[in-house]
Amino acid sequence: MAVLVTGGAGYIGSHLVKQLVKAGYHPIVFDNLSDGHRRAVRGGHLVEGDLKEFSNLHRLFASFRIDCVFHLAAKCYVEESITDPQSYYLNNLLGTLNLMRAMMEFGCKTIIFSSSCSVYGSPEYLPLDEDHPLSPISPYGRSKLYVEEIMLDYARAHGIFPVILRYFNAAGADPEGEIGEEHRVETHLVPLTLKVALGQKDSIKVYGTDYDTADGTCIRDYVHVTDIANAHISAYEKHFKKPVILNIGTGHGQTVMEVVRTSEKVTGKKIATILAPRRPGDAATLVAAAERAAKELNWEPKYTELDSIISTAWKWFKKHPNGYADETEAQKEYFGEIAIKKGFVAHEELEKALSQQKDMDKLGTHKLIGMILLNEGVLSNGQLIEILKYLEEAAYRKASKC
Repeated sequence: MAVLVTGGAGYIGSHLVKQLVKAGYHPIVFDNLSDGHRRAVRGGHLVEGDLKEFSNLHRLFASFRIDCVFHLAAKCYVEESITDPQSYYLNNLLGTLNLMRAMMEFGCKTIIFSSSCSVYGSPEYLPLDEDHPLSPISPYGRSKLYVEEIMLDYARAHGIFPVILRYFNAAGADPEGEIGEEHRVETHLVPLTLKVALGQKDSIKVYGTDYDTADGTCIRDYVHVTDIANAHISAYEKHFKKPVILNIGTGHGQTVMEVVRTSEKVTGKKIATILAPRRPGDAATLVAAAERAAKELNWEPKYTELDSIISTAWKWFKKHPNGYADETEAQKEYFGEIAIKKGFVAHEELEKALSQQKDMDKLGTHKLIGMILLNEGVLSNGQLIEILKYLEEAAYRKASKC
């Protein structure tokens, strides 16, 4: 039996995939790579496809016997959702409806859903427990709430058992420094501060300094991304036979300026700030009541201190200052490019093989480009071995410089 991770090439999804592999599972990763990164997928089996195309999902479920779906794929920028609500509703709702349809057709009964504390809206009381009234203040938050309601309807009608995890602010990176946080448009506070520390940005904007908080800036509950990943695995291994809704947070909040000061402490660098007006869709304080998750999942966050969370992110950024584009020479020098440089293949032969590989990914029958070229008779066994040796030596040369 396999587990499926939608959005598994994204920030949280890739950390979940790594933890699943470490726990002995064999995840199938489904991602359209619009925000995710192929190189972030460390283990499992990557299938490129889009949830909005039901045929992609039908082929996927037909190819693998899927026991559980971890549903993390979604558009997730609050500010963008306000200016472009249609794309958020189309992507997040249609994608989920297609996914639930495929689960019904192939008898998959368990789904762990990546929801958000944004479903609560402006708090009526704190900390926010799972029974707090739901009144999201952005299209992103509303899309998450609508998906929750869709899943609960399917639970009543079709016996599908959703575990809905309402994340608070994901932060940090893989403690081993292999994977981290890189977005198409970076809006998250911790990576923005660290980009200033690296000299890639001059300053960060602090949106709103007149909130009713200790220093006038927003308060958020920052939970380590690996802790979030482990909460998913605990939810799966509990084998719930009923819908479950749980907050995933630490129960403690920090202001924006506290994050900035802690980033300065961790990096030893000054983080310049520019004060700006409040953004639409931002609540003053969002802090979790996390007792229910501790009880139901036997889960507690390992990273409870802000400096330890930011330290793991800093480790990733120092090792990968340009994100996934700044990996080892073996990863920079793509297999096909080396094959062309060595005169083993022509450009048109490589393009044909890459097209075949893309088609195979969509069908869930992924094959490495080298094997495709070998099977097509374009590469010989000796040439394939030579390219692989080159890539291995390039990786070694890069590692020896570190």
